[in-house]
Amino acid sequence: MNTEKKEPTESTESTEKTDIKFMKAALKQAEKAIAIGEVPIGAVIVCEGKIIARGYNRRNTDKTTLAHAEIACIRKACKKTGDWRLEGCTLYCTLEPCQMCAGAIIQSRIDRVVIGTTSPKSGCGGTLLNILQNPDFNHQADVRYGILREECTEILQRFFKDLRKRNKERKKMLRMQAAPQSET
Repeated sequence: MNTEKKEPTESTESTEKTDIKFMKAALKQAEKAIAIGEVPIGAVIVCEGKIIARGYNRRNTDKTTLAHAEIACIRKACKKTGDWRLEGCTLYCTLEPCQMCAGAIIQSRIDRVVIGTTSPKSGCGGTLLNILQNPDFNHQADVRYGILREECTEILQRFFKDLRKRNKERKKMLRMQAAPQSET
C-alpha cells in the first residue's frame, strides 16, 4: 500500500478563493445525493473558470457501481467538450476518489484534482493508494487536499448517523410486528 502523498502546492489567495467557491458547488451536488437517499458525494469539473459538468452519487438509484459523482462528471464534461481528453480541467470532489474514479481521472487527463476530505476505506488519491500521482502512469494530476474538509466530512457523518438511526428504527418496527405473531 502506498500511503505517500505529494505535498499540496502552495496556492495564491485567488486560487484558495476559487477552490472554496467550486468545492461549495460540489457540496451542493452532494446535497442532491442526500435528497434521493444516496451517500452524499458530489463533484464538479471546471474549465477556464467555469463549471462544465456536475455530478453526484447515484449508485443505488441507478443500480450500478459506475454511478459515482466523478464518473458522472467526466461523462458530462467529455460530452460538453466533444473530447475524452479533459486537459486544462480541474475536478472538485467532496470525497477522495476510489480506484475506479481515480483511474478515470487519469485516463481523461484531468490536470488538477481538489479533494474535500479523505476516504480511509477506499481513497486512491493518496490515502490507500496514490493513483492520481503515480509516476508510472502516462499522466499525473496535481492534487490539493482539504478544501472545506469540515463541511465535506460533516455531510458524510450526518448522512451515516441518520442512516444508522433509520436502520435501528426499522429493526425495532420489524421486531414489534413479529412479536404479536409469536404469541398466538
